[in-house]
Amino acid sequence: MALLEVAGLNKAFGGVLAVQDVSFAVESGLVYSVIGPNGAGKTTLFNLITGIYEPTSGDIRFDGRSIVGQPPHRLASLGIARTFQNLQICMNMSARENVMVGAHLALDRNLVKGMLRWPALRRRDAALREEAAALMRYVGLDGYVAAAAGAMPYGALKRLEIARALAANPRLLFLDEPAAGLNPKETAEIDELIRRIADQGITVVLVEHDMKMVMNISDRILVLDYGKKLAEGSAPEVRANPDVIAAYLGAQHA
Repeated sequence: MALLEVAGLNKAFGGVLAVQDVSFAVESGLVYSVIGPNGAGKTTLFNLITGIYEPTSGDIRFDGRSIVGQPPHRLASLGIARTFQNLQICMNMSARENVMVGAHLALDRNLVKGMLRWPALRRRDAALREEAAALMRYVGLDGYVAAAAGAMPYGALKRLEIARALAANPRLLFLDEPAAGLNPKETAEIDELIRRIADQGITVVLVEHDMKMVMNISDRILVLDYGKKLAEGSAPEVRANPDVIAAYLGAQHA
């Protein structure tokens, strides 16, 4: 059984169908990329699956159960995490604190119970701080563990957002344009990081415009065009698909 199943998904904004009858399935442990021209519906699809939008019709199933209508915090508790096309970093917090926010589901939010267990809370806080530092090292931010988020360069902030998503201990991780705005060296490093994440058993669903990166790391690719599913397959299959070449990749990729 696939970890994620999307069936007949539609989303209308007024009279505009942003996503039209899209169906696909993602097996566990894969890097699954979603590509298409600007306005193809990629981010809308992400927002539907991660609970920001509710579908007009259709079904979304995670690990065999429908998750339609579930809010983002509930989906996070089930094991679904994401990053955003535009950075969602708390610039007035430290880098480590930003990562700790990702582990908020593990925190005890009962105030009275917490006040009666100060030593346990202090130990848990110390453990979270160390876990956050370890995640920062994992994504290549060794030199920023004590940094203020607002003082970090853009490329490092992209990694910080991935570290924060990983702090939620996801089974399914959505990355919305993780290489956007990065130079070739930074893009290659993100490429390697995504593959390492998938090799650890975390399923990655990716929206990305860098076709070299997509073709290099993707196990499967879904192509959207005007909100519709245009093609799906392996990187070689998608690269050779004449409809994809015409709509998006360009003849030079044939």
